Amino acid sequence: MKKPHAHRAILVLESPWGLDDADANRSSVIPFIEGVAKLAGDTEVFHANFYDKSSFAKALDCLCKTRYRNTTVYIAAHGSERRVGNVDLLEALVQINSRSRDYNITGVLLGACYAGKASSTLQACIEESAIRWCVGYASSAKWMEGTLIDCAILSVMSELTEADHRDADRLTEALAEALAPFSASYPIGEDGKDRPVTLKDSLQAVVQPAGQGYKARNVSGQVFQAHARRQI
Repeated sequence: MKKPHAHRAILVLESPWGLDDADANRSSVIPFIEGVAKLAGDTEVFHANFYDKSSFAKALDCLCKTRYRNTTVYIAAHGSERRVGNVDLLEALVQINSRSRDYNITGVLLGACYAGKASSTLQACIEESAIRWCVGYASSAKWMEGTLIDCAILSVMSELTEADHRDADRLTEALAEALAPFSASYPIGEDGKDRPVTLKDSLQAVVQPAGQGYKARNVSGQVFQAHARRQI
């Protein structure tokens, strides 16, 4: 007998953080993401750790078992412009892209420092896939603050419908809605020269609505314009 399941899913691929010398796999985003799912309802959270390219592929295979109405992949790891954890960023995105249609993966959130710096990479890797949005940070990102922002994004974007995914403006407005409680001028992290970087300058958002003729494009500027309209 087939077990009934929720209509939405968040797939969390996490690399151990080691936030301090005593952090023996203690720190994890999972309690936060499970809280998001409980608040939203009708949402399942699946989690796997990864350590390298091979374990990333195995973790993704482990999590991709069922097709949901709306599935989001959340990569939580230390990062750089080219890597998430010990995995090449391009390779990670290609693997997610290849599974996106079979498992209806509509969004990818990169909870990793600098992973959004090359937004052209994000654009290239979601084109011709089922992925409708991808978000990452172009700077470093403070762990707690970044996790809370990620939770807000997952909460709003997980609730989007198929019709929403066909509307570029709706995707942009949804991201602005998620970010509205956070200050655009907050120094979320630092650049490569240890200079503070605001949330507005760090967070990069790429969208690709469903439908013929749409190309992936960076909408970060539009997101923060819509964000400003939501402030008093």
